Amino acid sequence: MNIYIGNLPFNIKKNELEDMFAAFGEVQEVKIILDRYTSQSKGFGFVEMPSNSEADQAIKALNGKFVNGRTIKVNPADSGRKKTRRSTFRRR
Repeated sequence: MNIYIGNLPFNIKKNELEDMFAAFGEVQEVKIILDRYTSQSKGFGFVEMPSNSEADQAIKALNGKFVNGRTIKVNPADSGRKKTRRSTFRRR
């Protein structure tokens, strides 16, 4: 399951984030999203966990947790598929 982590402290490291989630099970991949030009953290990232039950436990336990002065938001990530756009044009 892919997990979104928002409101991350800008100084958090990849291994710190991995350690937080590893307490709940196997962590497959950790990504902290960086600004293209400054290479600074944008304040959010993603964690991939192969087991859905372990991922659910991590989400419940870590959502709203206070980390380095910030309250993080932890949710299942959007699947990434395109959303359909509704037309604003209406026929009468």
